[in-house]
This record gives sequence, structure tokens and C-alpha cells, in this order.
Amino acid sequence: MEPTAHIAAIRFGLGIRQGEVLPPEPVAWLDGQLRANDGPPLPAGFTAPPTTQEGFAAFRADREAQARGEAQPKAATDFFRAEAAAQAALLVATAQPFRERLVQFWANHFTCSRRAGMVGPVMGAYLRDAIRPHVTGRFGDMLLAVARHPAMLFYLDNAGSVGPGSRAGARRGAGLNENLAREILELHTVSPAAGYTQADVTEFAKVITGWSVGREGQPNEPSGSFMFRPFGHQPGPKLMMGQAFDAGEAGGVAALDWLATHPATYRHLATKLARHFVADDPPPEAVARLAAVLQDTGGDLSAVARALVRLPAAWAPLTKLRSPQDFVVAALRLLGGAPTPGILALTGFAQLGQPLWAAPGPNGWPDMAAAWATPEALLRRMEFAWGLAGRSAGTGTALAAAELALGPLARAETVTAISRAGSQREALTLLLACPEFQRR
Repeated sequence: MEPTAHIAAIRFGLGIRQGEVLPPEPVAWLDGQLRANDGPPLPAGFTAPPTTQEGFAAFRADREAQARGEAQPKAATDFFRAEAAAQAALLVATAQPFRERLVQFWANHFTCSRRAGMVGPVMGAYLRDAIRPHVTGRFGDMLLAVARHPAMLFYLDNAGSVGPGSRAGARRGAGLNENLAREILELHTVSPAAGYTQADVTEFAKVITGWSVGREGQPNEPSGSFMFRPFGHQPGPKLMMGQAFDAGEAGGVAALDWLATHPATYRHLATKLARHFVADDPPPEAVARLAAVLQDTGGDLSAVARALVRLPAAWAPLTKLRSPQDFVVAALRLLGGAPTPGILALTGFAQLGQPLWAAPGPNGWPDMAAAWATPEALLRRMEFAWGLAGRSAGTGTALAAAELALGPLARAETVTAISRAGSQREALTLLLACPEFQRR
């Protein structure tokens, strides 16, 4: 099937914006977004993107307010809401939707969640520092940035992980925490298909002992930033998956680099990319092609993104069910006109069961239709569509919106139903609820 502008904007992007002129050369349009960057969102009330240190300061302010007996301290909540609203507004407005979808894909691959208390106010900084700079760079660089970011170190409990044979371990009886090591192996890199064992998890956890976060008020510690604590690091070499790694911070960096370039990692990443962009059950040839590109380029994410848009299967009819976030963003991009699109998007995400930056576990949000196609979930979509249509009924005809959103992808039955609707609100609801609009 020939590349078409509508498939490019829906499958690889975030849906078509109201008033948008579709690209005459879809592949070139997508390639261009790998070179362009409309930058990270700036939350309201800030003159510069908030830092991790500022996010942690908001969390500490709440803790201090609680100690003073204040009933509902909310500095961290306000901080999080400002960051989340800015991110959601960017999804609705961005002119670089393919790049932004890649940001969201990799953020879900390396899930951090506000469900861990200290993480919420630093989620925006996590994306800015660890994900965005690397979406068209080397996978290994992103992996290292993620593993060192305070959000991840707190989310998966590595900030306090101490080697049992270290000086800190001997003095304080502090213990080893395997959470980050396990998830890096299972979810972020080689996957269980590589055949690692529980012993490998334990050894890797020892490799990254001492990878922690600087504490406020402590001498020689960069508050709220990554720091290596040699007193907490397990001494001596470690053997993981048959590979020896030296003691010290450099051993952890070497281990991450080895994992990032492992053939099993490339197969795992290729499968996830093909599942996200092509089909729930991706064609084996598509996975093989993407894995080969990663292998040949040493994990170049720009190269694999270019290969992705050139897969023949990537231009097949749309079959992926839009996730709740995808659906809400596509609807808002199409109908526009909301005075606070970020807040409206966040409300929609929560209403449909996929609140921003709140995945239930380290494996992130599911990327297959079965997770989102329950009767109750689909009913909620219809309710959201009805509410949004009521807000947007005066913004233009539903038939024009259908032509822009779907073009040749719209079925004759859908066009007929929209044209026969009793009101503009009903017509827009039918458009947003139609099977074609649910797919990407």
C-alpha cells in the first residue's frame, strides 16, 4: 500500500490538527520531524523549564508543611499539575507529532510513575533530561541517562541500595535492592528471552549499588542530582550473564553499555516498536528488519525510526486501537477551540482510565487492544465524545471534520450516518465514535 498522508498523521503522529494542511510527501514529512524539535513544554508560571532539584524542593516543602501541622500541603501537587498540563497541551498542539509520539513511546518503555510519592513533581524533568534528548540518538545513551536519573533511582528504589559487603552495608546493615536491576534486564533491555537467571539479577544489582541521589544539606552531595556513593558500592568484580564487570561506577556504566548493545535487546526493542507502530501482532519480517537496523547502527534510534516508516507493513490499513490518551489527544487536535487544552486532555485521560504519568507498574501502559477494548472502557469513550462534541458543535461542520480527520479512510456508512445526524453535536459524536476514528 502506498504511503498516504492520513496514515502518516494517524499511525505515526497524534491525529490531524484542525486547519492542518496534510503533507504531499508523507515519508519526507516524517523524516523531517526526526531532525526538528519543538522543544520541551514550559509549564505555566515558570520562566524556564523546572529542574529536578526544584521538583524535589516542592516535595520537601510539603513534608515540612505537614510537620508544622498544615492540613493539605500541595506544593508538589501544584508542581505536578503545571508540568502535566503543559505536557498534555503540547500533545494537542505540537507540529512535530511523530517526534512527540517517539517521546511518549520511550517514556512508556522506561516507565516512571507518580504512584511513587517523590516521583510526581520530577516527571517533567525526567522526560526533559533522560528521554527527549535521546529519542534520535543512541539507545545506550538514553539507557544510561534513565538509570542515573533521580526519578528512576527513587521509583525503583535504587537510591538506597547498598552492597552487603560495602563499608556502609557492614556499618548500617543496609541491604541490597534488586528492583532497578530486575526491571532493566526484564523490561528495558534484553528481556527474559535472553535467558538470564535470578543470580544474574542479584549480580547486576550489586553492580549498580552506590548509584544514588544527593541529599539536601549534606556536604559534597549535589542535592537532587545523581551521585555515586563508593561507601555503599559492593566491592570486587561481578559476573553477570557470563560477563565480568569491574567494581566502581565505571563497572555499572560498562554493564549498561553491554546490555544496550546486546542482540536480545535489539530484538526486544524491535518487537515493541513494531507492536506500537504496526500491529498488536507485528509481522516477523518487520521485527527482523528493525532489529537488523539497530544491530548494524549500534542502537541508533534515528536510523530505526527512519526504517520504521519505510516498512511496507507500516502503510497497511489501520488496525491498532487508540489508547485512551491517543483517542483524547486526536479528538482535541481535530476539534480544537478549547481555552485550556492541557487541562481538558488531562481530564479526559483520567476519565478514560489512563491518567498521565500514572502507569500502574514499571512495565508501563499496555500497547494492545485487549487492554482498552472492554465494554465499560468503550462506553466511557462515547461519553467523552458526547461531552467534547457539545463544546465543539459551533466550530465547523462534522462532514468537513470527517474529511480532514479520515479522508479516504472514512467508510461510506460513516459519512452517511454523519450526514443524517439530527444535530451538529450528534454528528461530531458519531465521527469521534466511529470505528475508523478509534484506530491508528
